[in-house]
Amino acid sequence: MGNEITPTEVVPAPTPMPIPAVAPIPVITPVPSVAPVPAQPPAWETVNLLKVPVDIVEPDQLSSLVFRLLSGDKPQNIVLLSLWDLLRARRNAEYREYVNRAALVIPISKSIVRGIRFLLGKKAVRYMPFDFVISLLTALENYEFSSYLLGGQKQILIKIEKNLRETFPGLRIVGRFPGSFRKQEEGTIIEAIRKASPSLLLVGKGVRGGEFWIARNNEKLGKGLRLWCSDIFDVFAEKKKHPSKATFDLGLDWFGYCLHSPLKFFRFFPFMYYNFLLVICKIFKKKP
Repeated sequence: MGNEITPTEVVPAPTPMPIPAVAPIPVITPVPSVAPVPAQPPAWETVNLLKVPVDIVEPDQLSSLVFRLLSGDKPQNIVLLSLWDLLRARRNAEYREYVNRAALVIPISKSIVRGIRFLLGKKAVRYMPFDFVISLLTALENYEFSSYLLGGQKQILIKIEKNLRETFPGLRIVGRFPGSFRKQEEGTIIEAIRKASPSLLLVGKGVRGGEFWIARNNEKLGKGLRLWCSDIFDVFAEKKKHPSKATFDLGLDWFGYCLHSPLKFFRFFPFMYYNFLLVICKIFKKKP
């Protein structure tokens, strides 16, 4: 038929193929190779000399060592060990236990340092008692710790406290008591020390029993450091002079003590006995 319009056939558009989702490519960060960290050496080394423990502590380790000891929750006794103390620990069971249980045993005799080098081939550090106490108080001041003074006479303690407050303003003195207290006062004093909870209990001459007093009341006194140093209060009060560094380094400090107490010249015989023990251990290779 002319002029008839034929409808146009519409061809549907092809359905597009679905595009699969592509997972994002993870960013890989290169991991640098890390060298194994060596194990940290202990802060100090303990050696055994003639069956008595002795600690080797470098001066630059003392401050961090004090902080480590005070971080614990138990009493930590410090022993300044002379040659005569070492020999006493070999024959006296109570003193031997006190030394064995101490947190630190610091040699103050040149003979001990020499014996360690002779038997063990190790270099120990010897401390003058006065210098050690000063270094200890300096470390305590750096951490704003505290101290309690026990021993000496009342007037001497008052002077010592004043000197310490001026020299170590950051150190808190939480108490003091003279050493000449009566037996019936002991319980009250121990309770006062325990409640004050000093970081350091510094005990000097005048306390009945000396170092044994610390050992016998160890658990009653509470936590913290304890140190016995017989003449330290007299030195702090300027009643007695400590040896010069030159004299101490030469090992001649004992000579001054003998001049004040001539009977100490008889310590020559224990000194020879000590050297005999060293030679025997060296020859027979006994465990020192």
